[in-house]
Amino acid sequence: MIDLGHEDPTVILTNNFKISCPALVTRYAQRMLIENGIADAVQFFHIDALSSLVGLRVDLDLQITLMASSLYRLLAEKMGGLYRNAEAKTIFHQLLDLSATVAVEKDSVVVTIPKRSHNPYLVASRLADQPTPLPWFGDKQLIIRFA
Repeated sequence: MIDLGHEDPTVILTNNFKISCPALVTRYAQRMLIENGIADAVQFFHIDALSSLVGLRVDLDLQITLMASSLYRLLAEKMGGLYRNAEAKTIFHQLLDLSATVAVEKDSVVVTIPKRSHNPYLVASRLADQPTPLPWFGDKQLIIRFA
């Protein structure tokens, strides 16, 4: 195949002689999109050099990366609009990479986020409207406030 953005043509090898050529190319394109998504997640989450020769460790690293990437996708869906198709690194840098004041109180953990240019998107998402239960932290409630 040619015209895929590479200098050299792409060669597809298969032992599936029952599949038609258009179906094979379509399947290749679907796999390429999945691989590109994984590559983006691995690049963003900094585990592009998986550290172990043991298969279990590699599988765990990849699974954690894919879970984190999926959580970013869910956040992007809930944010909608501008962030619906954003990459994980964009969401992180514009919405999550921030400092905040954390106060641990008797029944709650209050996180106060200072004013930032992207805060209106967080407020509009209504993700912080209700306290989030923290059963693993003495049944406290997580409360997010915007300064």
